[in-house]
Amino acid sequence: MELKFDAQTGLIPAIIQDATTSKVLMLGYMNQESFDKTQEIGLVTFFSRSKQRLWTKGEESGHHLEVVSMSNDCDNDTLLIKAKPKGPTCHTGADTCWNESNQADVSFLNHLEAVIKDRKDNPTDESYTSSLFKKGINKVAQKVGEEAVELVIEAKDDNDDLFKGEAADLLYHYLILLQAKEIKLSEIIEVLADRHK
Repeated sequence: MELKFDAQTGLIPAIIQDATTSKVLMLGYMNQESFDKTQEIGLVTFFSRSKQRLWTKGEESGHHLEVVSMSNDCDNDTLLIKAKPKGPTCHTGADTCWNESNQADVSFLNHLEAVIKDRKDNPTDESYTSSLFKKGINKVAQKVGEEAVELVIEAKDDNDDLFKGEAADLLYHYLILLQAKEIKLSEIIEVLADRHK
């Protein structure tokens, strides 16, 4: 990875993003040494401008940021690090340094879609999802139908937890069906967006 550290400070800004929720967690700075250590130990390590030393996020609190991926921008002068936070990121105790809740939102579906594709492309005997792909499109479609019926049944009752569970089951199997048809969720979103115009 080619990086352009600032000629005067020797630093490069590093944006930290949750790998699952896509929320921006914080911004820090790295020098070559902290970048190398981050790669070596798999935990985000900054250069602290106030303490003038390397600082692994969570070294005192235990709220580490486990590296999932690192990429540089088009000018090679900014890093984007996708990570899994182990606890709140901000020193105030907030999930992010912008005091935002780091809850999974619709972008989590992109992550889930990638997991399902991996289960299709790299099947294992232990994976329920892989087993559905192995049984073929008819079985996958049948499961979507079964889950839809179960959701309708739960909709008539007053148990929100059971209803949400069935809704999650239906959505998961729907994503499996899309993958079986080699159609991306983004393509369905485009159809909805076009209809909305």
